[in-house]
Amino acid sequence: QVQLVESGGGLVQPGGSLRLSCTGSGFNLGYYAISWFRQAPGKEREGVSSITASDGSTYYADSVKGRFTISRDNAKNTVYLQMNSLKPEDTAVYYCAASDGGSRWSDQAEYGYWGQGTQVTVSS
Repeated sequence: QVQLVESGGGLVQPGGSLRLSCTGSGFNLGYYAISWFRQAPGKEREGVSSITASDGSTYYADSVKGRFTISRDNAKNTVYLQMNSLKPEDTAVYYCAASDGGSRWSDQAEYGYWGQGTQVTVSS
């Protein structure tokens, strides 16, 4: 069974850090571009960051550049999102998704596999 499972969410104070993990089962994440999306209450889901399968190129939304870092460990079949200097506006459910090809990393239609999401809450 093909699955993506996110973990690492939680409650953190502003300025704090969290590391999210996205682990694949039933397929090799190394062959897929993996992206993180997030959806805040009352808002549309938006792209946060992406990492390619071919050369590990990374992409970030302007709102998280310099604070978030995406990386992958193919040996563990896992992609990470290190989130530093968290802000209340980062509060959302975070999803990872896998794509086997496409031209626009933030286009959700290009992703065939999605995880169930993990809640991140930034609050004092």
